[in-house]
Amino acid sequence: MPDHRPPPPSLVTGSQAPHDPHDPHDPFASSFATTYAGVISFLAVADEGSFARAGDRLGIGRSSVSRNVQKLEAQLEVRLFLRTTRSTSLTREGELFYERCQPGVERIVEALDGMRELRSGPPRGHLRIASTSGFGRRIVAPLLRGFHSRFPGITLELLLNERPADFTSDRVDVSFREGRMEDSGIVARQLIAMQMIVCASPAYARRHGLPRRIDELAQHRCINFRMASGRIKEWEFKVDGHTQRHQPAAQHTFNDADLILQAVLDGVGIAQVPAYQVCDLLGERRLVSCLGQHAPDDSGHYICYLSRKHLPARIRVFVDYMTEATRAMNLHCLATTTTAAAPELSAVE
Repeated sequence: MPDHRPPPPSLVTGSQAPHDPHDPHDPFASSFATTYAGVISFLAVADEGSFARAGDRLGIGRSSVSRNVQKLEAQLEVRLFLRTTRSTSLTREGELFYERCQPGVERIVEALDGMRELRSGPPRGHLRIASTSGFGRRIVAPLLRGFHSRFPGITLELLLNERPADFTSDRVDVSFREGRMEDSGIVARQLIAMQMIVCASPAYARRHGLPRRIDELAQHRCINFRMASGRIKEWEFKVDGHTQRHQPAAQHTFNDADLILQAVLDGVGIAQVPAYQVCDLLGERRLVSCLGQHAPDDSGHYICYLSRKHLPARIRVFVDYMTEATRAMNLHCLATTTTAAAPELSAVE
């Protein structure tokens, strides 16, 4: 007969059952407490052809196996084995019960093997990812193709939303978040520093100049970002070692980071934007930066998940891949863009 190894002995005894086995209001618990140990013992005896060998296989005594089977027979009100001093064989009812138990046992074994494979085998399964719109479009989405090529067994779903994803209600596996992490129940690995840079197009700088001091922002056409909460995101600066926050009057307000960036490129106004959006554009001189002397402290862009314990392989390889790939993009650009912008600024002042 097929060899289906049962669970450890601690489960076979049934001693850890959390429910009252005689509770008439919980038939499932009653059936489990009475039947589970008996079914496992029955299957072991049927496979081994001996109560003694079944006991050795389960790691319990022969008498315990016998008692478990007797309780099962009493519950079913049928005899499952024909026992003699020389042999143990299934009755017709026992054969029928064995046949009906087998599919369930095979499904349990398949489920256990599947869980082991998710942990240590080739990564596979579905991955649900959440990100803010700007970071998702510019950083996460372009990297997904390379990840899928390396791990074709993993299907991907990317959700873009400015609201921080709820891992439980949104059924999210991995979330990309910005700013300072305050939720102690989430594992957050910093990908890159979160630099905020005030930028304008060269055309805007030629027409309107650029602010040299924070209080000069009031004289400029500022573009603000409306967060998922409905609040306008404040501009943050560092002055004499202290953080200062400003909310300049805006000519335009958007709730999408890419719309803000496009407005800046079009010369509509100036905005404070994350460095990952503009490093290339600053290097290409399609944008210029200002107020670099008051750049705020870096916070961070994070990749987040719920637990390090028993982390599925699909999540583990995704976190490792995105961490490595994002850091390789060299998105830390404030130190170079501030000096690179200086010749452009002198030309427009």
